[in-house]
Amino acid sequence: MKLIVGLGNPGIEYAHTRHNIGFMVVDSLARELGTDINKNQHKALVGQASIGGEKVILAKPQTYMNLSGQAVVALMNWYKLTPEDLLVIADDMDLPPGRLRIRKKGSDGGQKGLRNIIELLGTQEITRMRLGIGRPEHGAVDHVLGKITGTEAELISSAIAAAVEAAKVWVLEGTDKAMNRFNQKPKSPKEKPKTEGDKEKAEPEAPLQKNNP
Repeated sequence: MKLIVGLGNPGIEYAHTRHNIGFMVVDSLARELGTDINKNQHKALVGQASIGGEKVILAKPQTYMNLSGQAVVALMNWYKLTPEDLLVIADDMDLPPGRLRIRKKGSDGGQKGLRNIIELLGTQEITRMRLGIGRPEHGAVDHVLGKITGTEAELISSAIAAAVEAAKVWVLEGTDKAMNRFNQKPKSPKEKPKTEGDKEKAEPEAPLQKNNP
């Protein structure tokens, strides 16, 4: 059994904001798998599905971002899961919109939901999938809680679609395969195709800046 957690804030006022990109990914994955994330369980909305015969729990913590670990730890204890069974999906200001990055361990990078999960689980060895939302010149809080608009929406929509596929690969083939396949810079129309030697491969986690809101 695997647990896939999308991070965000509950409430209509936070829907479609940059900070809720984790919610958007698990919602999109749920639609593709033909399930609903609507069961209240351990401070989260939960749904169940199967990917290639592997049972998967999809969850959206309802504790607000900075207390996400409360729901995650409770769900892991209930289903008797280990950190290896967990995938956390969250936004990241240190990545540009449209960029997706998967890591199997490391710091929280300033992401408060991931920080709380790491603190309560007592380990940094948690697979996390980060989707870029870009960093503004000022007003970080307004940025992460702002609505996704304009050309950014198209980039993030493509990243969400890629994240859904990456989550399925993680379930079926593991973190390294998902990293090798999806940790690549999105191609622009003018960008030349990369050779296999140019592609970004699985690599150790590097510490990230810790000044995200």
